[in-house]
Amino acid sequence: MLPASWNDPQVNLARGAAAAALALPMLREAAVLVTVYRRRDGELMVVLVRRALGGVHGGQLGLPGGQREPADADLAATALREANEELGLVGDRVELLAALPMVETQTTGFWIAPFLAWLTGPVPWRPQEREVAEVVELPVADLARPEVGVEEVRTFRTWPAPRRVRLWRVGGYEVWGVTYRILKPLVPRLLAGEWPL
Repeated sequence: MLPASWNDPQVNLARGAAAAALALPMLREAAVLVTVYRRRDGELMVVLVRRALGGVHGGQLGLPGGQREPADADLAATALREANEELGLVGDRVELLAALPMVETQTTGFWIAPFLAWLTGPVPWRPQEREVAEVVELPVADLARPEVGVEEVRTFRTWPAPRRVRLWRVGGYEVWGVTYRILKPLVPRLLAGEWPL
């Protein structure tokens, strides 16, 4: 379900960036859904997935999403379709709030459009076992705690040499890579109440 403000300049900027991505032959388009909701105790939560083993990102924490398909009307449709396929999240349970700045992966050649979404009601998760090993719900406030931030040298099979990366260690999980780069600037905005959640 699209909000009345769907035609705002920020969203149109993201659409323009998506169009620009088409001109980059080496990058493939993808979209992810940054889904948030309030627990019964009022705690603001963000929904992540731990990828099933296998594939480039096997075992890693990420946002539900994936590659754009020809039948997708736009990248928002990609994010919603993928969230439905991976988690069983249906359109009447989610409200798109904003298109977030697009991010390029540093390992797999994707140009990713993230969309902030609000869960409008409780959802019984139905993870697709082939892609999702676990649905992980983390308090947004925990991601803002200074002690969860870490910087370390990592290797990755598609990198020519080790790199220094920033990440969060929270709740027994690691959030890093493109998921970290999408969430890092978003967390303070969520906690400041930029959207009425």
